Amino acid sequence: MPSAPALSRRMVTASPLVVELAREIGDLIRLGEIGAGEKLATQKLANRFGVSRSPVREALSLLHRQGMIEQRPNRGYFAKADGSTAQFPEGEFLPRSEPSEYHAIAEDWLANRIPAEVTEQMLRERYGLTKAQVNDILVRATREGWAERKQGYGWRFLPVARTAEAFEQIYRFRMIVEPAAFLEPTFRLDRTVLAEQRRIQERLLETDIDRVPAERLLESGSLFHEELIRMCGNPFLHMSLVRVNRMRRLLEYRANLNRQRLLVQCTEHLQILDALERNDVLETSYLMRQHLSGALVRKSPVQIAKEPSRR
Repeated sequence: MPSAPALSRRMVTASPLVVELAREIGDLIRLGEIGAGEKLATQKLANRFGVSRSPVREALSLLHRQGMIEQRPNRGYFAKADGSTAQFPEGEFLPRSEPSEYHAIAEDWLANRIPAEVTEQMLRERYGLTKAQVNDILVRATREGWAERKQGYGWRFLPVARTAEAFEQIYRFRMIVEPAAFLEPTFRLDRTVLAEQRRIQERLLETDIDRVPAERLLESGSLFHEELIRMCGNPFLHMSLVRVNRMRRLLEYRANLNRQRLLVQCTEHLQILDALERNDVLETSYLMRQHLSGALVRKSPVQIAKEPSRR
């Protein structure tokens, strides 16, 4: 058994990708998106985060050493059955905030200061990064939906909502598609999904929202809408929503996140779930339209720019 100092050194030397995955999985447990006692399936997590199984396995091992999850012989890793979690000790993990290099590349892409097609060598030279750093940043950008590897050689940055106008157009698109999805003849209620989303939304309301990472709050909101539209039975509607959610994500990350708005968001999500549980699709469609309309006003980059930061 390695000594505590040796174990700490192993944690410090974990790659930024592994550390970030450990953080994100830990957040899923704390927010109730992974329930107490639930198995942490490596492939399922790899699919969710858009990475291979290897860094996920490392992240789970790291979380186990931190006491946040348990390992059962011959069965794998599980969230603790009693719902308890350990806190990340100071100094043993990299900071939670995004790497400055990640922000720099994202900002330059949003501001048209770098081309849409780049090479890893170009990024290393421009930002003074190592090969490993560039790889981790591009993997993260791919997971966030604004980068993809080109066939053959190089990378391509994808279209995102860079302006207030594009942001509003995305919400207008959602206001057309999401309310209509509940009225589709192929819509089928999935009460397991409803129960899971209710648990997540209620857990967010019970949590100290100021301590939850912004990216986790935004992802939970996107997941709510994506899981509900999946029930319409039309995979093209679901794929379209997933794509536009990714396109708006960078712009929302840049904005000052008014966390009190998220309390309103969670409350409205629960009202939508109430209507769905009554199988009242007309009321659900109306509530969804009202919810998205209000979100457009609350989240508009133009409106956000006029407000003081409330982080």
